[in-house]
Amino acid sequence: MRVHLKYGTKGLNVEIPSRNVRVLTPAFVEKLPDEAAAFQKAVRKPLESAPLKDLIKAGDSVAVLFPDITRPLPSRRLLPWLFKALAHVPAKNFTLISGTGSHRANTKTEWAAMIGPALLRKYRTVDHNAHDQNTLVQVGRWEDGQPVFFNREYAQADKRILLGFIEPHFMAGFSGGYKAVCPGVVDIASIMRFHNAATVGHPHSTWGRLAGNPTQRLVRKIGSLLPVDFCVNVTLNRAQRITRFFCGAPLAAHKAGCAFAKATAMAPCPQTYPIVITTNGGYPLDQNLYQTVKGLHAAAQIVTSGGFILSAARCNDGFPEHGNFRSLLFKHSSPQAILDTILAPGFALFDQWEAQLLALICLKARVGLFSEIPPAQVRRAHLEPVAGLAARIAAELRECGADTPIAVLPEGPQTIPYVD
Repeated sequence: MRVHLKYGTKGLNVEIPSRNVRVLTPAFVEKLPDEAAAFQKAVRKPLESAPLKDLIKAGDSVAVLFPDITRPLPSRRLLPWLFKALAHVPAKNFTLISGTGSHRANTKTEWAAMIGPALLRKYRTVDHNAHDQNTLVQVGRWEDGQPVFFNREYAQADKRILLGFIEPHFMAGFSGGYKAVCPGVVDIASIMRFHNAATVGHPHSTWGRLAGNPTQRLVRKIGSLLPVDFCVNVTLNRAQRITRFFCGAPLAAHKAGCAFAKATAMAPCPQTYPIVITTNGGYPLDQNLYQTVKGLHAAAQIVTSGGFILSAARCNDGFPEHGNFRSLLFKHSSPQAILDTILAPGFALFDQWEAQLLALICLKARVGLFSEIPPAQVRRAHLEPVAGLAARIAAELRECGADTPIAVLPEGPQTIPYVD
């Protein structure tokens, strides 16, 4: 069977030498026939909110918060529609903030790709820096009294607008909503507390779950420490075209969007599979191994214990520059040793959460990676470097039987399977 996998910007084709293959993709939803018109309608008649235009006065300073380059939100299309809806507000009143969370800042080229050169010249732009205390301001406290800091530009604006897209998320249940704020524009200490080992390892911190999800609870509790005046969330199809708008009050918009995303992006399966082939959804999601954990985690939902996960993720950026993800992997001799360190009482280290999840996946199944990361570094990350996809699949079938069931997630975490 020939399957097209999302990989980088172009994708790649792989010949799977088997007929016992189940390909799992999200239900394809046609794009809106007129995205711009649908946007204007959604902000004029929002969910549990006054119309957007009525919420923002001409003299207000407005923070517009949206994801960084690692997320496929079509900000380049959304922002001009937003400014048209708020035409009574001067351009100088807006600050466009990239909610990088703990990620690196976007380059100027990436900013131009995200919002377009014309908007980049016209509007003020800011990359959140969770590590720079001079750019932060305290807005509240955690339940134990520890302070919470937000990006100063976001916190001090008169009005705040969130842009985001909703899809299943491997810890928060779904992306979107208040997740733009937490972890998008909070301080690094808060990001670490938000990703602590107990919360990340909780069985309810998982794909497609909101009720009882401790990660989502923290997203909403911290994200709402300052009022959000309006939320613009979208869902996307595999062509990254907008399928629906969910606009208005943050919780109402998010709830409606999550219900739609669950119906279209999650796929029930009758069984687990000894072999699962996955991706990380191609560009921009598969630029580094840190992000690629999401696609591996999706595959882990349906892999048989002791089975084999094969991921095709370009990882042209290797390991992210931020944090301790690489060092946590490289300094330990095994996935179990990583977990022993992270779960030790009192241990706290930036980026431990991604290493924790990768270690848990590796303890459940063997993991192979087809990527641009040098093989020696892949091995140090406790994964198997794979030089050829078809050859590696054929080798696995020789070991476990030619008719062994195989599941394929050609779009990675854009389809979340679960055993029904």
